[in-house]
Amino acid sequence: MKQTYAKYLMVAALAGGFLFTSCRTARETTAQYEVTKVEGSMITIDSVWDTHPNAKAAEILKPYKEKVDAMMYEVIGTSAMKMEKGAPESLLSNLVAGVLQQAAVQVLGKPADMGLVNMGGLRNILPAGDITVGDVFEILPFENSLCVLTMKGTDLRRLFEAIASLHGEGVSGIRLEITKDGKLLNAFVGEKPLKDDLLYTVATIDYLADGNGRMDAFLQAEKRVCPENATLRGLFLDYVRKQTAEGKAVTSKLDGRITIK
Repeated sequence: MKQTYAKYLMVAALAGGFLFTSCRTARETTAQYEVTKVEGSMITIDSVWDTHPNAKAAEILKPYKEKVDAMMYEVIGTSAMKMEKGAPESLLSNLVAGVLQQAAVQVLGKPADMGLVNMGGLRNILPAGDITVGDVFEILPFENSLCVLTMKGTDLRRLFEAIASLHGEGVSGIRLEITKDGKLLNAFVGEKPLKDDLLYTVATIDYLADGNGRMDAFLQAEKRVCPENATLRGLFLDYVRKQTAEGKAVTSKLDGRITIK
């Protein structure tokens, strides 16, 4: 049924396009057009759109909605504070970068030298109080996976320069000093100055490991391991549940990981 409908639409579109082009004059065909103005507006998607719900559709979706709600509204932990993202560092980005750094244990047998997450990958705040599964899905909606890379100090310096140009990203295990206009001044790994001739390990997400977000320095990595079934969202959920099992609330702090001089 779906294939027949799709074929019908395709034929109709092609026929419409043919009729449209065949009706144009030679002058219209050769004329040069350009967009001179674009207008738009935001449409708020809220309960207003549920004023007159389709009763039949709601009945069909009800059992599925109940299952999803039961999963998403499950309380898995507690946040000691409200956490937001922001440059040059923030409570939320520091926390998530730290989770990545620790998750490298499954690859290296120890935490990575550095954890890195991009601010753009964090899509909501972590509110104070109860943490639900739905909260984590809202913060981390993408299917990003853990990647652990081994890099020369020279390439890691290029990575730090990219982070400086962005005026900060979510990092852990390192300390950067940058200028107001996005230049790298000093870099430290584990409180020691970055050495160009040493090898370092970085735990990040596959999106950045592929060179996106100005992180093309990752493409020069000496080694890259991306374990299966290790999504950032899953790692964060595991972290929250582990904190809860140990009787701890989820917390974070600002500790000068990236400072503007």
